[in-house]
Amino acid sequence: MREEKVLLNASLGFLLRDGKILLAKKAKKIGAGRWNGYGGGIDGDETPEDSMIRELKEEAGVDVYKNSLEKVAIIDFHNTKSDGEIFICRVHIFFIADWSGEPKETKEMLNPTWFDINNLPFDEMMPDDKEWLPKVLAGKKIIARAYVGPFQKTSLAEMEIEYVKSF
Repeated sequence: MREEKVLLNASLGFLLRDGKILLAKKAKKIGAGRWNGYGGGIDGDETPEDSMIRELKEEAGVDVYKNSLEKVAIIDFHNTKSDGEIFICRVHIFFIADWSGEPKETKEMLNPTWFDINNLPFDEMMPDDKEWLPKVLAGKKIIARAYVGPFQKTSLAEMEIEYVKSF
């Protein structure tokens, strides 16, 4: 059985352009085989913004600057592992409308594809994306709690979503 990753703090970002959002297939770890945005763990003394800039460079090959990051959500994912242990991962979510470089496939993120924001492949994305992503794409900012099962493959309970004006 493969080991379940425990991650406590992460960043997740979505590149946006002309009514479209860039998604890529995760090659490994959390969400492997699913369409997702770009991101990963926040290392050491990194801020969520620093992590997002680093992850986009590593996973998409693009350069992003802090002033082009728009924080749209903070979601605490309550993860239940196969052994019943629960850990919470706080994910800081950003939209990015300005970057340099052309997004490319990397060993972590495969087949980068632009999707119309009104026609997303939710059946091939993370379980709760269909609950929160349309809300932030519509301009809302949220703080939420999600409850997911082993390997983040299933939703265990309804998301709790609170709307906020800013971060």
